[in-house]
Amino acid sequence: MLRTVEDASVDCIVMDPPYGANVMYAELSDFFYVWLKRTAGLVYPEAFTRQLTDKQGEAVANRAHFKGQKGAARLADDDYRIKMEGIFAECRRVLKDDGIMTVMFTHKDTGAWDALAMSLMEAGFVITASWPVNTEASGSLHIKDKAAANSTIFLVCRPRGEPQGDTMYWEDVEPEVARAVKARVGEFQKAGIQGVDLYLASFGPALEAFSRHWPLTRGNAAPEPKKRRRTQGEMFEEFDPYAVRPEDALNSARREVKAWRLAQLASAKAQADMDGPTAFYVLAWDAFKAVSFPYDEALRLARAVGVDLETQVIGRLAEKKAAEIKLWDSATRIAKGAVGPADGSQGMIDALHHAAHVMRTRGAEAAQEMLAQAGVAQEDEFKVAMEALLEVLPPSKTFSGIDADKAVKPAADDFDALEKLRRIAYEGEIGEPQQLELYRELMAAE
Repeated sequence: MLRTVEDASVDCIVMDPPYGANVMYAELSDFFYVWLKRTAGLVYPEAFTRQLTDKQGEAVANRAHFKGQKGAARLADDDYRIKMEGIFAECRRVLKDDGIMTVMFTHKDTGAWDALAMSLMEAGFVITASWPVNTEASGSLHIKDKAAANSTIFLVCRPRGEPQGDTMYWEDVEPEVARAVKARVGEFQKAGIQGVDLYLASFGPALEAFSRHWPLTRGNAAPEPKKRRRTQGEMFEEFDPYAVRPEDALNSARREVKAWRLAQLASAKAQADMDGPTAFYVLAWDAFKAVSFPYDEALRLARAVGVDLETQVIGRLAEKKAAEIKLWDSATRIAKGAVGPADGSQGMIDALHHAAHVMRTRGAEAAQEMLAQAGVAQEDEFKVAMEALLEVLPPSKTFSGIDADKAVKPAADDFDALEKLRRIAYEGEIGEPQQLELYRELMAAE
């Protein structure tokens, strides 16, 4: 409660705010509240006057509060953003002009980041620094076998001064956002940040550059999205083609990390030579390191690599299950008749999956013959795609010495087939996957 705190009287605020719709804290607190009321409530009765905890005042995106209303998810998001903006406004009120506020945040959903950043900027803050910190144990049961983030991003915020000069244009600021991400992504990777955490870590420097120039507008109108959410009424939410949001900066950050990772995953011209569907499949495994991951994140990754999620991914490379996307291995795609031509004309991931399946079922000689007949055996695009895919698929026990988890076992079988094919047919052309070096070190240490 900050009501009793005087204006401009606080030097530093450190906050770990609610993460959008991740956890309904008040609902979870009821379990402890009823017991505390019978113990601590005897000493501090004024703190336990409610029968249960306050649900309506909580700053979370809880769509249950809007059950039965049209656009419940949107209303919940707006409620979260408005409450967070009010909280940050109070923080700005009590913070000295030279004070500092640190906010800890992590979320795979770009929408949650957009809401947080907008709330900070509208409350009068500018983000001046950011640091990813690994805060989750790799063996935690709540993130095991999931496309979960292991890192928390610490955002350093300071009070914003009065805007100077005219409003700036997003087209002028976007290159600065890209440069900020490029300058830090290598540093994050060297510090051990990888997978989805590398994308999340890039949001910090992107928002730093973005918030310095807020407010922003577009010089050129943005095209209207094909699909837009409805509001609680029958009409679509009003679309402003000149509006700019933090999500624009986050999308720019994703594109930069995508280009960075593709260039690292394959030694030869990965960016220029890798087609969209193959890039999506490779980067999905690279970022999420799991078979399933959120649909919204799949949509953003698809946009970053330039593919249509509904027509080029779902039903071809993966399936949609509720709010998740589940990637298919070669055997599943073959069984569903979802794999394209072996010549890679619809994506080199098709040629790779044909090769993996034939290798798994008929052996190396048949796989080599199939690739030769398809005309891709010596194509640079095929070799680049194989090199990149072998760096991101979960290794099989044959090469890692560790049993793959049940969920990723089919993908590990593809790794096993493709790595054996590489050693037989491409030993002098495609280097051994770098990820295997880590497993060798682990086995040597045992």
